[in-house]
Amino acid sequence: MMGTSSAAPGKGHRSLADQLRSWPDERLVELLRQRPDLATPAPADSSQLASRAATRSSLNRALDLLTRLELSVLDALVALSTSGHTTEPDLVHILDAEPSAVEGACRRLVDLALAWENDAGLRPLTGVPDALGSMSQLHPMTRRTPEEAAVVIAGLSPTARAMLDHVDSGSGEADAGSARHQIAPADAASPAEELLAHRLLVPGRPGLVRVPGEVQIALRGGHTTRDRIDLPPTVATSARAADLVDRAAAGAAFDVVRRVELLVDHWGASPPIALRTGALAVRDLKATADVVHLGDKEAAFLVELAAAAGLVATWPDADGNPAWTPTDAFDDWCDDPVAARWRTLAAAWLATERLPSLVATRDDAGKTRNALDPELTSRIAPETRVMTLGALAELPEGQVIATGTGPASVVSRLTWLRPRRPPSRADQVVAAIDEAAQLGMVALGGLASYSRALLADDDPAPLLTPLLPDEVEEVLVQADLTAVAPGPLTRERARDLHLLADVESRGQATVYRFTASSVRRAFDAGWAAHEVHAFLDAVSRTPVPQPLSYLVDDAARTFGTVRVGHAEAFLRADDETALTELLHHPRAESLGLRRIAPTVLVSSTPLDVLLPRLRELGVSPLVESIDGTVHVARPDRRRARPRPARRTEDARLEARLAQVVTALRAGDRVSQTRTPTMARLTPIGSLAALREAVETGRTVLIGYVDNQGVSTERIVDPVRVDGGWLTARDHRADDVRQFAVHRIRTVNPVDIAP
Repeated sequence: MMGTSSAAPGKGHRSLADQLRSWPDERLVELLRQRPDLATPAPADSSQLASRAATRSSLNRALDLLTRLELSVLDALVALSTSGHTTEPDLVHILDAEPSAVEGACRRLVDLALAWENDAGLRPLTGVPDALGSMSQLHPMTRRTPEEAAVVIAGLSPTARAMLDHVDSGSGEADAGSARHQIAPADAASPAEELLAHRLLVPGRPGLVRVPGEVQIALRGGHTTRDRIDLPPTVATSARAADLVDRAAAGAAFDVVRRVELLVDHWGASPPIALRTGALAVRDLKATADVVHLGDKEAAFLVELAAAAGLVATWPDADGNPAWTPTDAFDDWCDDPVAARWRTLAAAWLATERLPSLVATRDDAGKTRNALDPELTSRIAPETRVMTLGALAELPEGQVIATGTGPASVVSRLTWLRPRRPPSRADQVVAAIDEAAQLGMVALGGLASYSRALLADDDPAPLLTPLLPDEVEEVLVQADLTAVAPGPLTRERARDLHLLADVESRGQATVYRFTASSVRRAFDAGWAAHEVHAFLDAVSRTPVPQPLSYLVDDAARTFGTVRVGHAEAFLRADDETALTELLHHPRAESLGLRRIAPTVLVSSTPLDVLLPRLRELGVSPLVESIDGTVHVARPDRRRARPRPARRTEDARLEARLAQVVTALRAGDRVSQTRTPTMARLTPIGSLAALREAVETGRTVLIGYVDNQGVSTERIVDPVRVDGGWLTARDHRADDVRQFAVHRIRTVNPVDIAP
């Protein structure tokens, strides 16, 4: 017998529910992990679990998890199910595949509850043929075997045979046009009528005809597929040294950590206002790109990465507007070693459903998509990333994907692994490779060794840390007001230097430039002149050049000459001349300045607008509090509310699945203690009982309430349960009828052969 059930074959009728009852808890947990929709809400017992597994929506989700091989095995199982030939040799023969591959596919189908075992072999779950839809052009053989169909095909005229091959090689369906359907072969006047007369084309969807399953098998020489389906496409590769891949990837990994830190630090000082949808405005993305010295597309990836890792979140600013602000998790993240910080970013990228690659593209309405737009998601994005990197992990050591053809071959392989995924999957695969390269998981077309460890749920730090550059604490300060960091600075040094100077260029060495505005930025953050000099002396390997010392002293002399306070705003200075010059400045007219005392001006302009305007005029004001003391603002410390601590999603899922299985076992014990007398059922219970009858092929006695409220009892042979309706052969009418499931009050098996 195929499959891996731990129980011995049952006697008489056996259903999927019986099979599920025989499974150990671990196997049930794995089923619910693979098909989580079956666990929500928790089913009452195994019968209800089996019933839920056969619903159209759940079947479609499960079929999406299958490879081309597994779908083909399921196709063949559907094609053979009506003839009773469900042994493994029959499946191997009809598929022309390796026995081990077919056996593994059958085991997978049973584990996903898409097929179940009885005494004769393996059967597809009810509803599978309909759910397969266009993925399967095979249909149950009803009146002919493939061998009999081959004899009929051999007697066709050349034009009719050409038409049959054409329809079969296409979608398997065609429009018969004006061809007559109910005619004898001798009366056929066209190739289409000849095929219809011989029943080589049969009615299908409304207005269409299709090639029946036995004819398809005959056309393929006794197989259900044209090509070998047990051989997945290979990935196009080229040679590349593994250590070269590791070094290049580690450089990118270090760079992405530093740039994310710089980006979030900048947002701490100037949180960008979120749009009404929560997205980031285009102008704010461009400003962020300038800060991290990247293009808009690369900056958008960093923004999405920081949000996915929980380093930024929306939080009301001083005016109550939601702004993207660092979280307290960012400070904890910054205290971790570089390798641990990289792991946080990489794990967040693998798990997020966000699609950073769509930023700056246009939607169906022609509107540009913004970063952090809530609509930029896909539920299959995490699976796509893991499978893409998994394809690279399977390459032999020293091999990477080939330039040009490599990404397309990865797409082909993933299409074989998940053929039911949407066409947009190809774009996601290419984007995953590009994003993994920017993240430092991939370099030169190959997967880094520490990335393999991360995919295997191991700690990548032991492999990544030796590849990272050593951090330095000193820079080379030059007379042209620049400083060169010969390597990555420690976090504390980099944070202070970013406050005191502007980044001019990045690379193996980072170049910083000191300007009057950058020095004033440090004064605004509360630094004093002597603290700036002390920092420069400590950070410079050589004596501080005289031009830089003069720049700091000049900025200190002018800083705080004018004091700004609340009035709408007021300006106060000990130097009357300074206020007079400002009052008569040609560009100060719009500020609404008015002298109320020799050393005091008032303004009608709000303080938050007045400050940047004064700085544009070359004034370096010092802000006073209401009590007259100096007000020191530290905008770089703005933080959003920390997210509440939660257990990991994996731990929460495992705990819930264990609870569901426990409830299932309890429900089964209750079901086994019920008396065999007829009992009233809920609609859900009716569905479970009827689907079990369909699976086992049993005749049942149903208590039914018709439209007039009259209760009757019917002996029926259930055929299909779908959309809230039971399709069954009614013994009383000797015809196929439909019954509304919600009107069925009782379901009991009877010992009458169907």
